[in-house]
Amino acid sequence: MSVVKRGAFIVFEGCDRSGKTTQSRLLAELLKSKGIATVSMNFPERSSSIGQVINSYLTNSKDLPDEVIHLMFSANRWEHMNQIKQQLLKGTTLIVDRYSYSGVAYSAAKGLDFDWCYAPEKGLLKPDAVFYLKTSVDSLTNRGQYGEERYEKVEFQSRVAQVFDRICYREASYWHQFDASQSAEDLHSRITSIAEDLLQKVEAQPLDTLS
Repeated sequence: MSVVKRGAFIVFEGCDRSGKTTQSRLLAELLKSKGIATVSMNFPERSSSIGQVINSYLTNSKDLPDEVIHLMFSANRWEHMNQIKQQLLKGTTLIVDRYSYSGVAYSAAKGLDFDWCYAPEKGLLKPDAVFYLKTSVDSLTNRGQYGEERYEKVEFQSRVAQVFDRICYREASYWHQFDASQSAEDLHSRITSIAEDLLQKVEAQPLDTLS
């Protein structure tokens, strides 16, 4: 009987417009082209009832206290945990645009306590790798459609970046930091080499959780 080798759980993080969506798409396309079962996701996942409330908040049509929206973002991840686990265990690699770390970074940047922000994430599945696209906040404003959603303000994004740096230092064992100002092709090449090594490495490893 053949043992099913599990898929890799890969997350992209960084400030708004840092290139996460492009790089996660390029990686997913490459893996699929090699016959590797791959599913892309992004958080917040806006189709669920919780996700729809979050979407209303992000597009400025609904106001909620900071603590409430933080817990809703976390609940949005929890409601998809079983589905994520099942996909990984059946051998599918998941590429996720934003995860718990964005939740912590954006809420802590608003002034909420870092440890309080991290608490509801404990127990969620831990990624095998986080690709952190780090860029100077000033350069972000040059990218398309900047400023349309609630969080895209330069001063705020610089605070978000500081929290991401803190998390990157704390979670250094599986975080990979990249200079997002390099060309998309160079970035894709560097990310791909790490991802392909990772896929083989995690096949027989058990899933872990955030602690």
